[in-house]
Amino acid sequence: MGIALSQCFIAVGDHDKALAFYRDVLGLEVRADVSFEGMRWVTVGSPAQPDVNIVLEPPLADPNAAPADREAMAQLLAKGLLPGIIFATDDCDATFARIAASGAEVVQEPIDQPYGVRDCAFRDPSGNLLRFNQPRPA
Repeated sequence: MGIALSQCFIAVGDHDKALAFYRDVLGLEVRADVSFEGMRWVTVGSPAQPDVNIVLEPPLADPNAAPADREAMAQLLAKGLLPGIIFATDDCDATFARIAASGAEVVQEPIDQPYGVRDCAFRDPSGNLLRFNQPRPA
């Protein structure tokens, strides 16, 4: 039995800002843009990984959620406390330079980590942590 990652979800507060970042800055392609019950989901992905999708979803994608729960999730998102994503890159320094030039919030400049990668980190327009790592030669 084989398994593979198909989709992962990132909460975003403003889909248009998120789309501009993930599409225009990171270079991901838009695969779907769906609205339902006053909410929106935008699916993006790397052209190099056609079977892996990142779904940009509302902070609490449940039409039955209580207003207080929606507000709590929005606050966690604004503080950058929700899970993020780690992207692989073949050139951490070039990736850093390109994303930093867009004005994205830098969390960490490229650094060699003791666990075998060179990585850097940014926050997307919603505050999600995004790391970009490159394996270091053994």
